[in-house]
Amino acid sequence: MNPYVIDRASNSRRRAVEEWLFGLDMVSPDVREKIVTAWVSTWSSSPYQELADMPYSPGAPHYRLEWHVNDVTRAGVDLARRAAADWGNSFDNDVLLPILILHDVDKPLMYVRESPDKVSYSQLSHELQHGVVGAMLLKELGLPHTVVSTVATHAGNSPFHGRNFEAYVLHYADYFATDHAIMLEGADKEPYYQKHWK
Repeated sequence: MNPYVIDRASNSRRRAVEEWLFGLDMVSPDVREKIVTAWVSTWSSSPYQELADMPYSPGAPHYRLEWHVNDVTRAGVDLARRAAADWGNSFDNDVLLPILILHDVDKPLMYVRESPDKVSYSQLSHELQHGVVGAMLLKELGLPHTVVSTVATHAGNSPFHGRNFEAYVLHYADYFATDHAIMLEGADKEPYYQKHWK
């Protein structure tokens, strides 16, 4: 059974996604359409009624996925602009922005909210690694290989990571935003940057 169904028809969800996502005005109309369709598809295929219901992770059950996605996109855009100004790196918005906006597009399918304070892993998360399901969808929607491969391999537990400039930007933006979400959970929560030093 396919873990998602591509949904191009849900107008109320399309409007909600378009109102939510930062950065849609920075990509071409074709890429914008694919980004919106990807998010609408995983939302429609998930158990969540509202965008606000989607959790970011089991480690931060009170933090919304919608907040994290925009945190990562804004941080990634800032990092890319800094790298362009300081180091001369260039990037294509039709590649970088979909990577930032869609890196966690499969999370509505990977997590299940059991209570306001508890988020668990779905059955699908025990079959396919986070990132892979999103990459399958993005390939089906016709996004470029760099977008597909970077989303597929961005998770911290991926056996390898992309070597392209956009993958570096995503990595640092994602962990910056992840540590923010974890620290909001309380003083007893340990952000990733501290775990690496033990």
